Amino acid sequence: MNQATTHLTPPPARPDLHFGTRAPPVISVTTLAGISGLIRNTFGDKILRQAKQAVMLDFELIENRECFVPQALMTDFLWEIERRSGGVNLGLFSAPHLSLTTYGRWGEYVLAADSLGEALARAASSLTYHSTGDRMRVSVEGGIARASYFTATRGRPGYVHIASGTAIVLLSILRTYLGPDFLPDWIELDIPRPAAVAPFEDVYQCPVVFDTNAVSACIDARLLERRAHGRLQPRLVTVEDVARAIFEPTGLGNFMGVVVAHIHAQVQAGSVSIDSTARALDTSVRTLQRILRRDSGSDFRELVNVVRMRRAKELLAGTSASITEIAMEFGYSSPANFARAFRNAAGLAPHEYRLSLGLERGRPTEAVPQDTPGARL
Repeated sequence: MNQATTHLTPPPARPDLHFGTRAPPVISVTTLAGISGLIRNTFGDKILRQAKQAVMLDFELIENRECFVPQALMTDFLWEIERRSGGVNLGLFSAPHLSLTTYGRWGEYVLAADSLGEALARAASSLTYHSTGDRMRVSVEGGIARASYFTATRGRPGYVHIASGTAIVLLSILRTYLGPDFLPDWIELDIPRPAAVAPFEDVYQCPVVFDTNAVSACIDARLLERRAHGRLQPRLVTVEDVARAIFEPTGLGNFMGVVVAHIHAQVQAGSVSIDSTARALDTSVRTLQRILRRDSGSDFRELVNVVRMRRAKELLAGTSASITEIAMEFGYSSPANFARAFRNAAGLAPHEYRLSLGLERGRPTEAVPQDTPGARL
């Protein structure tokens, strides 16, 4: 843990997922778990609804799922809430609800470490399974350990909420090992010093330093050896468990992987829009279509159909949901329309697809074929 960033090299991307256009940074929507409900209860449904409409994605429907959205879209969402609610610092306001324990399988992996130092090293080395473009570093100097988080969206409107919330999540890691009442020596935030510092110090219960180069929690370095507070037995979670749980982690480093991940999030939210996708990627609809045709040979509608049908295959193979329930999940007006679309894409009716996998009434077997984003079904 000596002044170096710990890195995990992910499995190489498959050859068919290499595209030339630079990918925007993405983040797991588990970061917002519980926030939509808090906003509704505090500021009312109208503000939440307007913010969701502004970014053209219903975060509330997917916030507990392992899917990814461009980081800029998340900061835009928080900015929309801020300007409609009167400038409330959502990162501080949401402090009781922010914790790595809500970050899905990746959070489980980090907190399964035996010691605090190992947990922080795990977070740094496996961060690509939670977000791209961000990085973590743990350094020790003069007996002080500094756990630092560098965020790709620094400087964007709405970033102040990301910064203040990130500090809370760093504290949640520390408190897993050092006790729920533990306080760091000080917190550092990479945002300009606000006119009112007291709200930050009231939430963190320690001194706060602003205008730094990262969000950091600073503690006595000896505490890195501390084992989990109150844990009865270790949890057996590996980074491979994280990789299996998270949608296309190796595809998020290229533009097409991000497009597919965002379409996947929209499919799970129940509404897919090329306008929403273009906005999330900070480009125009025309430019997005041109990139898709150039790099994948398909247009947006074709790609959406691929993602939808892959999701349909996952539901048919991995759940006991009825054809009617799956058709409703995708917004089809009738099971027959869904069955027709599935047959056109897969060459089999939904029930025939289940039979071809040896499934009875949707019970999963171990051999479930996986499709590649952008490939034809």
